Amino acid sequence: MKFFDEARIEVHAGKGGDGAVSFRREKFVPRGGPDGGDGGSGGSVYALADRNINTLVEYRYARIHRAQDGQRGRGSDRNGRGGEDIVLRMPVGTVISDAESGELIADLTEDGQRALLARGGSGGLGNLHFKSSTNRAPRQSTPGQPGESRLLRLELKLLADVGLLGMPNAGKSSLIRRISAARPKVADYPFTTLNPSLGVVRVGHSHSFVVADIPGLIEGAAEGAGLGHRFLRHLSRTRLLLHVIDAVPLSEETDPVRDARAIVQELRKYDPALYRKPRWLVLNKVDLLPPHERDAAVARIVKRLRWRGPVFAVSALTGEGCDELVSAVGEHLAQQAESATAP
Repeated sequence: MKFFDEARIEVHAGKGGDGAVSFRREKFVPRGGPDGGDGGSGGSVYALADRNINTLVEYRYARIHRAQDGQRGRGSDRNGRGGEDIVLRMPVGTVISDAESGELIADLTEDGQRALLARGGSGGLGNLHFKSSTNRAPRQSTPGQPGESRLLRLELKLLADVGLLGMPNAGKSSLIRRISAARPKVADYPFTTLNPSLGVVRVGHSHSFVVADIPGLIEGAAEGAGLGHRFLRHLSRTRLLLHVIDAVPLSEETDPVRDARAIVQELRKYDPALYRKPRWLVLNKVDLLPPHERDAAVARIVKRLRWRGPVFAVSALTGEGCDELVSAVGEHLAQQAESATAP
C-alpha cells in the first residue's frame, strides 16, 4: 500500500430534527392540549486513533463525511430519533487541524484516543414546551439547529524515539535493518527509501525503543530538491536524531563533510525546534577502511565538522559498532525518561 501522510477532508455533523406541532386527539377528551415532541439531535463526527492503521490513504479518496440528521418530533409527545454518529479511524500520530484557520483540533498520540471533530445540531422544541396558562393551544415550535461543518487537514507524524537523518544512500535503511526487525528496501542507488518506516530495537530483555527511517535529504530540499523535506515531520516527535554519514567518500565528487553540513542547514530551515534536538554523529561504512586507518579517518571528519557531540563509527553491513550504538541510545533514552519523571 502506498504511504500517505497528508489529507484534507470535509466533515459535516447532522442537523437536529424540527420540533412538532401536534394536539392530543382522543375520543371523549375534548381540548386535549398540545403534545408535539422534540426533534432528535443530529449525529456528530468523531476521530478515533487506531494502532492497526498506519496510513491516511483512505482519506485521500473518501473526502466528505456526513453524520445522520436527527428526526423531527411527532405527536403524542414522541421525540424524534437522534442521528447516528460517525467515527473516523485514523493512525496513531495523526494531527488534525482546521484547514482554514490552522487551529489545532486534536493530536492523536495514543491508541483508542477519541476526539470530537464536528458536533451535531440540537433538536428543536415541540409545541408542548410552549403551553402556558395564557396560551393553552400553542402552535409554535422551534427548528432543529444545523450541525457543524469543517474543512480539516490531516497530517500523520510517526511516533518514534529515535530518527535517522542523512543523505540518500548513506546507509540509513541498512542500519535500521541491522539493529531492528524492520525490512526497508536496500539498493545501491540514491532514493531507495521513498516512504518512512519504523523499527523496534531491543535493548536487553525488557527495554526497547522505536527508530524512524525517512527518505534521504539533499542540499536544496527546502526548495523542493530531491524528495523535498516533507518527510521531516516524522522526526518532530523523536527524542534523539542520529545523523548518518559516509565514513568513506564513494566517489571523488562527493564530500561527506560538505553533505553533512548541507543536511544541518536544511534542518535549520525546516524547523528550528527540530534543529535543536539532541543529535549524534554516526559514521557508517567503516568496513571500507583498513582497520589501522579507521581512527584517523574518523578524527579527520570530526575535526572538519567541528563536532563536539557523541560520535559512533559503525558498519551496517557487518554489524561492527552497532551494539555499542544501540546500548548508548537505550541508556540516553532511559536517562531522559528518568529526568522527565523526577520531581
